[in-house]
Amino acid sequence: MRRAVDSVRHAYRGSGADRPFGDPLPAHGVAMEGYFWRFTDPATGRVVIALDGINRADDGRWSTLGVAAHPSGFLRTTVHPAGHADETRFGVTSGSAFVGTSDTLHVDLGADARIDVEVRDAVPWPRRSVGGSSVFQSVPALNQYWHPWLLGGSAHGRAVVGNETWDLDGWSVYGEKNWGKGGFPDSWWWGQAQGFADPSVCVAFAGGEVTAGPLRTTVTALVVLLPGGRLVRLGDPVVSPVHADVTDERWSLRGRSARWSIEVEGAGSLASAHVLPVPLPRERRNVPGAIEHLGASMHVTVRRRGTVVWEGESNVAALEHGGIDRARAEVTRRGHGTHAVDAPPQG
Repeated sequence: MRRAVDSVRHAYRGSGADRPFGDPLPAHGVAMEGYFWRFTDPATGRVVIALDGINRADDGRWSTLGVAAHPSGFLRTTVHPAGHADETRFGVTSGSAFVGTSDTLHVDLGADARIDVEVRDAVPWPRRSVGGSSVFQSVPALNQYWHPWLLGGSAHGRAVVGNETWDLDGWSVYGEKNWGKGGFPDSWWWGQAQGFADPSVCVAFAGGEVTAGPLRTTVTALVVLLPGGRLVRLGDPVVSPVHADVTDERWSLRGRSARWSIEVEGAGSLASAHVLPVPLPRERRNVPGAIEHLGASMHVTVRRRGTVVWEGESNVAALEHGGIDRARAEVTRRGHGTHAVDAPPQG
């Protein structure tokens, strides 16, 4: 009997879902498990991101790796022939090119694309009962799930981006994980910001087309970690819906529950945006997939029962508008095959 129960639990989690009070950080074993870190320094306006997507093809795992920086515009991506996501704890490894744990990150995509960082004073996601995708986190076989597992912390280390070496000591840290049965959805939007007047504040949102069999809907999840540590989360379609109006240069979100309301206004210029890759897991290749602003502006207002409890603005926000056709059109507009500079696999 116990073996049968364990088998059901394993199959349920292998679909991508997490039961209430479960841990979304270990690998689920689906077609794509994405790991993302973002480091920001509002004093200089500098931003560095690192990403590792562990993808499943018929002949095994492979990885989508990337490092990008603002305001230099640096971007390095590569396809790595191997990849492993830990099924017992948070951890991702792609040879010696990318090794990430809950408190360290080591990336080597070449002599001019390296990150070596330790995270201290981490501020983890505070709610064990539910993850970033809320009620949808428990629905099996969705095309995409999202969980912002690290809402703050202090970086200690350095990054080499192009011909510059940046000291990251004291920079703010954010980390998230996304995963799904078929890679990325057809269309999505995302944003994240620190660098507010109160350095403890963190804002993140993710939305897009969610599908599972005949189920098809559009959902946006929005979280704000307020001064003092209180987390406000909206995005349950019935009790706290979030409406998103998004273009390639503007993001406008409105969310409301019985007690809380959140407004987000974001803007970024296509002239300084990156075009990031997304994987086609079965095909072992990346394609342009997301227009990504790393130094955008974001203004956020949080109200409780109609009274403003916090309001702030960041000029080092990240804003993303995703979709393969949209990203390909932007690459074509720029007049070259890809905005990424592919590096040979390392390790």
